[in-house]
Amino acid sequence: MTSALPQALRHALIATDLDGTLLRAGDTVSARSYQALATARAAGAQHIIVTGRPVPQVRHVLDDLGYTGLAVCGQGAQVYDAARGSLLHSVSMDRELAEVALGKIEAEIGEVYVAVNQEGVDAEMLIGPGYRMWHPHLPTVRVARRGDLWASPINKVLLQHPELDDDELTRVARAVVGDLVNVTMAGEHTVELQPPGIDKASGLARAAAVLGVGGESAIAFGDMPNDVPMFAWAAWGVAMANAHRELISVADEVTLSNEADGIAVVLERLFG
Repeated sequence: MTSALPQALRHALIATDLDGTLLRAGDTVSARSYQALATARAAGAQHIIVTGRPVPQVRHVLDDLGYTGLAVCGQGAQVYDAARGSLLHSVSMDRELAEVALGKIEAEIGEVYVAVNQEGVDAEMLIGPGYRMWHPHLPTVRVARRGDLWASPINKVLLQHPELDDDELTRVARAVVGDLVNVTMAGEHTVELQPPGIDKASGLARAAAVLGVGGESAIAFGDMPNDVPMFAWAAWGVAMANAHRELISVADEVTLSNEADGIAVVLERLFG
């Protein structure tokens, strides 16, 4: 769907997801998208990157962009100051709670394969037995036993199932442990558990407050169900053409795909 963006949003806050939204294949940002964001900033808009990736998996993208703003990472658990290279805010996931949630899920559907993102700006992503990494360009450390995943503080748990697809795994996990943790689908083969109350909206609201901007003057871009809370928080939500149907159903507008510079198309319309 497409309709007119309220005039008040034109010089406020732009929130962009990364994978499947701003980034193209190979973690690249096109020259067109880069220029469109630069033009928007020059017109007075502020840009916040909002990603499910934790800080260690996103810093190379920020560096390539020359990005010096705030980035919401780890599915909303982290607010990172790219200019200073430091965390302004971070929420750890209770590891005992994570184990309880996993036990309940496995009691329902059998064994799941598990990975975790550790807490901190230089932390590692640990991959448990059976878990398949679908982003080979991201650094990971494979461990021999699931118990090794809990050696250090974490900010989220990632799940895969040998038979269930992403939508079904998400549905079952929410039904079983949705009252204990936040369950979201962040991408293909990426179903995640976060601390209760943590999602992209909570992280974006915190980062926007630092900048003195509210959701009533924000436009958000995304492609997956984990962007639904961000769309609910922002005044205007733009789904990519390649977006999951769940996000498209709540979007105010649908633009072109990430590979076709869908973000740039919208920003060029708004900022010239």
